[in-house]
Amino acid sequence: MAHFYLVDSLEGAEPGGLVRLEGQEARHAATVSRIRTGETLTVGDGRGTVVTGAVEAAAPSAVDVRAERVERISAPDREVVLVQALAKGDRDELAVQAATELGVDRIVPWQAERSVSRWSGPKAERGRERWGTIVREAVKQSMRPWLPEVAPLAGRGEVAALAATHAVLVLEPTGGTPFADAVRAAGGRDLALVVGPEGGVSGPELEALTAAGAVAVRLGPEVLRTSTAGPAALAALAALTGRWA
Repeated sequence: MAHFYLVDSLEGAEPGGLVRLEGQEARHAATVSRIRTGETLTVGDGRGTVVTGAVEAAAPSAVDVRAERVERISAPDREVVLVQALAKGDRDELAVQAATELGVDRIVPWQAERSVSRWSGPKAERGRERWGTIVREAVKQSMRPWLPEVAPLAGRGEVAALAATHAVLVLEPTGGTPFADAVRAAGGRDLALVVGPEGGVSGPELEALTAAGAVAVRLGPEVLRTSTAGPAALAALAALTGRWA
């Protein structure tokens, strides 16, 4: 079984050095995963540095790992952003979890017109923190070297503004452009995938986004749930762009 944990920093980590897990990470390793001396752990900092080594001491208060291998992995050449509309139940959270496992670089929660779930006031920051926790756990499960950012809650204007720096692809069943064609047309630009809520992207929202330069694209003949569309697009994107090569 692979064990992957996150620490705040691995700056200066070198083979032969000691890396210490503390707090919740140490408690989880020692009491939940029951890590013991001599087992191998992998530790990342969410910013590209990954250390693998043997456990020298394991207690709920601290777990010490002697670094045997230190890898410094560059971030992807192009950023892939998922703009995920808030959805009822846990459908948006399922999308965030799967998108993280599939390699998304940044996640933007979107208060769409047709979103049943509403974040307002303190709830907006609590929701962002909740998504951040989901992202962190998904990074550990998938053993990713980079921890995606969860951006502040966005409205229509903030989503449209992404078109100034990214090729924005709105996942829309009625879109006139096939997804693969839109990805090829984007060249090497950073990408933003926009997923609407259960009721879909509204007409005014789609007009505002396309006026800003976004493209309405279709993944295929099926109409996907809001929890499925983003991860499906990310998987297709990984295959199309060589991320899975």
